[in-house]
Amino acid sequence: MSVSIADLQLLLDVAECGSFSQAAARRSWSQPQVSQRVALLEATLGMPLFVRHRRGAIPTPACETFLVAARQAVDAYEHGCSVLQGTPSVPRLTLACLPSLASMVFTPLVAQLVDAPLEIRCVADHSAPIVQQLLSGEVQVGFLLKRPVVTGLQTEVLWRSPIVAVVAATHPLAGQPGPHVLGDIADERIAPYAWGGECEELVQLIRQKRTVARPVHTVQPASVACELVEHHGAISFLPEVAARSALESGRLVRLPMADLPVWHWEVVMAYRASRRLDPARSQVLEAARALAA
Repeated sequence: MSVSIADLQLLLDVAECGSFSQAAARRSWSQPQVSQRVALLEATLGMPLFVRHRRGAIPTPACETFLVAARQAVDAYEHGCSVLQGTPSVPRLTLACLPSLASMVFTPLVAQLVDAPLEIRCVADHSAPIVQQLLSGEVQVGFLLKRPVVTGLQTEVLWRSPIVAVVAATHPLAGQPGPHVLGDIADERIAPYAWGGECEELVQLIRQKRTVARPVHTVQPASVACELVEHHGAISFLPEVAARSALESGRLVRLPMADLPVWHWEVVMAYRASRRLDPARSQVLEAARALAA
């Protein structure tokens, strides 16, 4: 049996995951398929590559030595493919997030990395496909609203932003001293950003305080809420981070509220667990953390 580039990549995956089952999940294979392929490689190379145990697999000292050459071979193959295709010889990463997060995450992140020596591809999708693409390696970094409990992924809370009420700087309420109570604003045009189940709780509270028949419009993405506030006289409730630029420039003004629960909106950054250093991915992770600081 000859050893292929795909075989080398499989060995790297098993070593990085520390588990045959996690390596199988990356490839949408079954665990027995991975076990059988690794067993064939061990027979071909004439030595054991992994020590199996109940919690996974640990590379043998011989395997650790071989993995250095395996990584070099895979990197050289990928570089050769890039040259043949005429693509730049810089790392390429795919970032994924929910559609409602795209403007908040991708715009500042790409702006910060626009001159970095790497290529970024941004895609928007739903949570389940993003998780699967992270596990398979199609996506290197994902941004989600709920922390996925998935073996093989590392997660960290990027933002935990308070939900705030905002109005345009020209709105009559902008010049009134606060804090305000919900009854003060309930009859105004209100268009909250639909950040989750707590938004429905807010809508019910607004309806209870209203004295006139007027709809409450919940909207996404947050940029729509900001435009309704700035240009159409609405009041919105949205994550403070989503309105940061407009608040800092003075186009929007925060309305302090005295009688509402303290709600927060969390954005989670997820990436595949790996023992191998990936400088390009590390640069993206550090840039995202800096934006959230």
